[in-house]
Amino acid sequence: MKTLISTLAIAAAFAALTPVAHAQAHDHAAARETAPTPSGVKATLVYQHAIPDVAGKSVKGVLVEYQPGGSNGSHVHARSALIYATVIQGAVVSQVNGGEIRTFKTGENFTELPGDFHNISANASKTEPAKLLAVFIVDTDETILTTPAKQN
Repeated sequence: MKTLISTLAIAAAFAALTPVAHAQAHDHAAARETAPTPSGVKATLVYQHAIPDVAGKSVKGVLVEYQPGGSNGSHVHARSALIYATVIQGAVVSQVNGGEIRTFKTGENFTELPGDFHNISANASKTEPAKLLAVFIVDTDETILTTPAKQN
């Protein structure tokens, strides 16, 4: 329970910060926002910082906002990425590596390992928005964190 409360407190703190204010608050932070895609998803880099004493590795926080009915297409993340995602509003449907399709509600989280294939990433609701905070541990020089899957 203590871990869940700590995770929610961190997620709420990130969600409350605007990308500009957060970037100004941290020397090593940069904010990058994307407009909502035609599928109703917007991703914003809200935090990044080199990990002390771990050469070449950084932590990067990405706020993913789903409009009602919004979904991300199938995708992969940077090859070095270890991701810990926490739903901070609504509910998100997720499937990784063709496994079980799961719905994660506010306060719940999941992990993606390097090389995982994210088949489904979608808002569970057609009427309410959803948000998640994805925390990446990644090679510092990685600039592209998400790549759409190639369509056959």
